[in-house]
Amino acid sequence: MQAASSGIGYGLKYQARCISDVKADTDHTSFLAGTLSLKEENEVHLIRLSSSGTELFCEGLFSHPNEIWDLVSCPFDQRIFSTVYSNGESYGAAIWQIPELYGELNSPQLERITSLDTQSGKIKCILWWPTGKHDKLISINDENLCLWSLDVSKKTAQVQSQDSAGMMHKLSGGAWDPHDVNSVAATCESSLQFWDVRTMKKTLSVECSHVRNVDYHPTKKNIIVTAEHESGIRIWDLRKPKVPIQELPGHTHWTWIIKCNPEYDGMILSAGTDSAVNLWLASINHEDLTTESQAESPVRVVDPLLHTYSDYEDSIYGLTWSSREPWIFASLSYDGRVVVESVKPFLSKK
Repeated sequence: MQAASSGIGYGLKYQARCISDVKADTDHTSFLAGTLSLKEENEVHLIRLSSSGTELFCEGLFSHPNEIWDLVSCPFDQRIFSTVYSNGESYGAAIWQIPELYGELNSPQLERITSLDTQSGKIKCILWWPTGKHDKLISINDENLCLWSLDVSKKTAQVQSQDSAGMMHKLSGGAWDPHDVNSVAATCESSLQFWDVRTMKKTLSVECSHVRNVDYHPTKKNIIVTAEHESGIRIWDLRKPKVPIQELPGHTHWTWIIKCNPEYDGMILSAGTDSAVNLWLASINHEDLTTESQAESPVRVVDPLLHTYSDYEDSIYGLTWSSREPWIFASLSYDGRVVVESVKPFLSKK
């Protein structure tokens, strides 16, 4: 199962931890990656996979004023993306636009559409509305969840509503439910918290152990996957949230990030501080999950590991599937190395 990477590499100039699929680019398999240098001018790289699928090349390179801690491409406009950034002392967030004529410019400058300024808390991430074109965004800082209305043409963003995480919780990240756009999950130190964005009130809490990351199953409602420091990977049915329905071993050190494949059912990527990417195939039978005995039955501990990609020299914090070619994924290790791999050899196992 374990082998050296046969993927295609691309090197960033500085350390980095953020990479995003450019979902709105339907003509190319593209990714955005951002660097994390405290002393140097940081960069955003627009990276494309060649039509032959054998080479990664830089389609655009743009300067960014601060360390990039979170980067997400807009799901409906390939020129727009969000970043969370730090100058070493404070954190902020902004929406950016790639210049239309960047291919002809010697030193292209990103256009800052607007900043997402909150008066309290350390901002952690930005979530875009999960389906179709929409003006709603969510920002998560360690104290609050904020729902924003973004107007690109007027270059404004206004907070519509918000809610506090409460004294006992410090938020660290989250995900927007693609099956129910009124529901958002946020990770805390010891739990998952869920909000209804219509009322901005909490609806559910799921106890987890040092949860780092969460992702929704793309085709099955109520199914989420969490990456946890101590417990590896857990799969949950939110209709029976007291215990996970499956546990996967995770990584030899902290499991940092997980991503469910957008098309292939049960195919999950995970990465962590053990400098490895794991490819899993978890069998999630929706009919089995609705039985009354499920709530009382023990957690099924399974090891459906398909492959381990181990040709890395540093921790891996960035991981994303391609929505255009869902058998392709990109990973980003802290030393600034992007690797694109194909999971086609494992699709026959499904």
